[in-house]
Amino acid sequence: MRKLTDRSAAFIADEERFGAHNYHPLDLVIEHAEGAWLTDVDGNRYLDCISAYSAVNQGHGHPRIRQALIDQAQKSTLTSRAMRNDQLPRLLKKLHDVTGYGMALPMNTGAEAVETAIKLARRWGYERKGISENAAEIIVFSNNFHGRTTTIISASATAEYRRSFGPFTPGFVFVPFGDADALELAITPNTCAILIEPIQGEGGVIVPPEGYLKRAWAMCKEHEVLFIADEIQTGFCRTGEMFCVDHDGIRADIMVVGKALGGGFYPVSAALADESLMSLFQPGDHGSTFGGNPLGSAVACAALDVLIDEKLAAKARYAGATIMQALRSVASPQIVDIRGRGLLIGVELDRPARALSYALLERGVAAKDTHERVLRIAPPLTINDDEIAYFVNAFRGAIAAS
Repeated sequence: MRKLTDRSAAFIADEERFGAHNYHPLDLVIEHAEGAWLTDVDGNRYLDCISAYSAVNQGHGHPRIRQALIDQAQKSTLTSRAMRNDQLPRLLKKLHDVTGYGMALPMNTGAEAVETAIKLARRWGYERKGISENAAEIIVFSNNFHGRTTTIISASATAEYRRSFGPFTPGFVFVPFGDADALELAITPNTCAILIEPIQGEGGVIVPPEGYLKRAWAMCKEHEVLFIADEIQTGFCRTGEMFCVDHDGIRADIMVVGKALGGGFYPVSAALADESLMSLFQPGDHGSTFGGNPLGSAVACAALDVLIDEKLAAKARYAGATIMQALRSVASPQIVDIRGRGLLIGVELDRPARALSYALLERGVAAKDTHERVLRIAPPLTINDDEIAYFVNAFRGAIAAS
């Protein structure tokens, strides 16, 4: 069992004493991070296979993104949207150039961007589709995770996210993830949208059946329903394409992005749509004091440039295939399934995965369990061959010892 030093234990004790217990983190106290590596307060190094849940696709402390932060911090950091700034237009145009969407509404956190998409879809349902006021429904999927605001947990079927937080926001219809027939049966004239993760990351790295997303998208077109893709964890090259829906050759009506858009330096998110949809928002309908601020916008521009210039989608495809092949060669009765795309990989076990997390930590790898029995492996997309080999060797030792 990993023994904490007095220094680490003191930090953990203060966090437990003075902070709300709304997370169950690994007992690892990080002081420094660079590239794919973390260094704790005692000087121990760990290969990061969590990547802040895809927020550091570009690697920790990327010098190009850091310099953009420093340069902009010396000019202006926050103006609010009461006036204009010179960085927001750059970000909006770059998002258009990278994603092809006509407009973006920038926010800060992923949950805020999801809330934005929900509001936009409902307004479209009333003003364009002609749904009766307050009757619009959004179809959501079992095992989903879109955030933790009151409205978003109302769209969750997971009991632990909902317990003692009601009453819940109405207007959400639940169907099993991956069941196309159930989805088609759930669509009614009051359905304004479906809200879906192309791969359910927090839900245990659940990859839908082949062709499912394309069929769901086609149903939306047939029944005049918006397709909202939550690409907060799967987007920006994580799965080996710029966006996970690109694997199926489909284009969402509304795309929600975040995490890696901030390059690990700053919270930046956005809801993306074409002008025909986004024009439904008028002044006063939605907003954020920090959304679109100059500091975040400058950081996001640099973060996007790094993804493209360093060809991180291709790197994710290569590294992910290499790791998956190595993991599938590991003979262990504990392993039930290995699944994923690119560098979003889940190892499902026949027992709780927490012990494997700590066995990896003993061997210099930080990876975390999700949905109790799944170990999620999602290193920065900059991971190199030596680091891949380091992880594979650590995994072989950890699975044998746990």
